Amino acid sequence: MERSVDVRTGEAVEIRYELAGLGSRFLAVSVDVLAQVAVVIVLMVAYALASPLIARLPFGKNVSAWLIAIAVAGFFLIFFGWFIIFETWWSGRTPGKRALGLRVVRDGGFPIDPGAAVIRNLVRIAEVALGGYAVSAISALISKENKRLGDFAAGTIVVRDRADTVPDLDAYLSRPVRADTGLGEADRVLIERFLARRAGLDRTARARLAAQLAERVRPTLRASYAHLDDESLLEFLTRP
Repeated sequence: MERSVDVRTGEAVEIRYELAGLGSRFLAVSVDVLAQVAVVIVLMVAYALASPLIARLPFGKNVSAWLIAIAVAGFFLIFFGWFIIFETWWSGRTPGKRALGLRVVRDGGFPIDPGAAVIRNLVRIAEVALGGYAVSAISALISKENKRLGDFAAGTIVVRDRADTVPDLDAYLSRPVRADTGLGEADRVLIERFLARRAGLDRTARARLAAQLAERVRPTLRASYAHLDDESLLEFLTRP
């Protein structure tokens, strides 16, 4: 079941996220589990091939014991640390989530932090122990935001990655101000930031911010530009 959620940032900007459905989340976990199993098989095969060589070493038994201890720790890390490491390292994505176009974010739409990644995946262990992913599935179906228990504990949601290209703010802000309009540098930066983000705003917020910016800069300009509406004026003022 696909749902969406609206979050409001600290800048009073409303962003709509499409929540990941139960099916896509299950497929993402399946890809991750297959990847985990593949890594373990590769390590086991490598150990099996290396064992005869290790046995011939002077301290072969000690080396084998250390390798077994390292392998046990490695298996634990692969199966229990996989999601924590990848979600922290890849900004809320694991290989499975990346393949399915999903991402974990915090409730306010902010990037996931290491603490939230640890909490949601420690709870995952309890969910699996209580009956596989059945508990997770029931929780996601009941929750309006498709949350499993780990998401409730960590304050996170799983959303679909946006297909839109992220605007290059550095390129915008490096352009020189138009000297013929009288637009100030500080106002130019504000306008550039608005234009870079406007595609992600809803219609009401977009119109309101454009009106506020236009009202701010019109008295400072060398001409009235009365023939331009608010957003057209902002585009004109930042046009090279």
